[in-house]
Formats: sequence, C-alpha cells, structure tokens
Amino acid sequence: MRHPGEPMRVNKHISDTGYCSRREADRLVAEGRVTVNGQRAGIGTQVAEGDVVEVDGQALKKREAKAGGRRHVYIALNKPVGITCTTDQAVKGNIVDFVGHEQRIFPIGRLDKDSEGLILLTSNGDIVNRILRAEEKKEKEYLVGVNQPVTDDFLRGMAKGVRIHGQLTLPCKTRKIARFGFGIVLTQGLNRQIRLMAAAFGYRVTQLRRIRIANVRLGELKPGRWRNLTEAELRGLLPENTDW
Repeated sequence: MRHPGEPMRVNKHISDTGYCSRREADRLVAEGRVTVNGQRAGIGTQVAEGDVVEVDGQALKKREAKAGGRRHVYIALNKPVGITCTTDQAVKGNIVDFVGHEQRIFPIGRLDKDSEGLILLTSNGDIVNRILRAEEKKEKEYLVGVNQPVTDDFLRGMAKGVRIHGQLTLPCKTRKIARFGFGIVLTQGLNRQIRLMAAAFGYRVTQLRRIRIANVRLGELKPGRWRNLTEAELRGLLPENTDW
C-alpha cells in the first residue's frame, strides 16, 4: 500500500487530479505531451510531493476531496445514437461535451456511436480499469432490432456462441421480444460484438439499446439524461475496498 506523500507513477498522478483516466494519461505521456518539473515524462516517471506536472504546458492541480460526501462522481447516462464515447474534445459529438458535467469525467467502457442506452461515467480515473475488469464477469443486457424475423434457430445459435475476431464468443442468454426484435445478455464486451454475431447469421442490426450493466438498470431514464448512481448500485458494481 502506498503511503501519503510517497512518489507515484505519473499516470496515477494525472488520473488523481481528475484530468483523465490512467489509460488516457499513458497515451498523453507516449505522445510527449506531459512534463514533470519541465522535463518530458516517460511511462515510468515518478512524481513526488511538490513536483509540477504539466499537460500541453498547463499545470495540473490536485483535486480536493469533498467533505462529508463521495470523493468521486459516478453517473449513468442514457446515451443517444450519434454520441461518441471518447474524452477527445476535438471529436464532434464526444460524450464529455454532451454531458457537460462540472467535473472532468470519462466513460467506463464504450457504446458504439450507432448504439444507444446505458453507459457509466466517472471522475475516478484510477478505478476505470478495475471496474472494466470486474465488468467483464458481470451481465450486460441489450434490446436489439434486426432487419428480418427472429427465429428460434437464430436465437439458439447466438446463445451457443459465434466466431468473431478470431474467437468463439462466450455462451449467452437470448429471448424473442418481437417479430424483428430480441433480447440478449452478455458477460463479455468485444468490439461491435452483437452486430458481428448477428451478421454471422445473415442478420443486420437496425437498433441496439443497452438497458442494464450488472445491477444498474436504465429504467425510465430518458434519452440524453443522466443520474448519479446510488450507493447500492455502487456496492454491486465496484470492486471491494474501493475508495469512492
């Protein structure tokens, strides 16, 4: 366990300020955009108390913990189609500008630009990767519209597993919800997984909405609106012994 005042890696220091996640910080360092005391930082550069860390020439300030409340922000957003899950504000329609939160936040995982529904965001860059690893074992539920009638053979094939990205997807749960619609529950999150799985059976996805991540449900949240996660939701989502 690191004690207060001990040096830390530059990526953790950056994420602790709320500027971005550790993964994004590593990218900034690799691009040569980070300096420590005026010297270009490397991936393993250590930051000690009193060191000046700058990104693109701008000094970062340590975030103050809020007394009597959570240290970080955790929100659930009903992402509309057309919004891109990136913190790069040079990208038109990026999720950070769309939410417009007073704190610096970033998405936990992603949801395709052409998809809609539940996505989680946080100001805690130090925890993003840990949540993603835990999330890989948790259920994610989607409602899917397709361009032709849903058959029992199609649902069974999807549930059994489909070869995409050179690997067989894990078994999943499927159910028919309409002539041209079905529900699916995954425990993994490969890139464009549902769209590619459906395409393997000759189906084209016309609409995709995520409605649940573990114990966090979209519920009645309107498109484009967001809410703070409850403590019960956080306990079911975050790894144990997490500093909120």
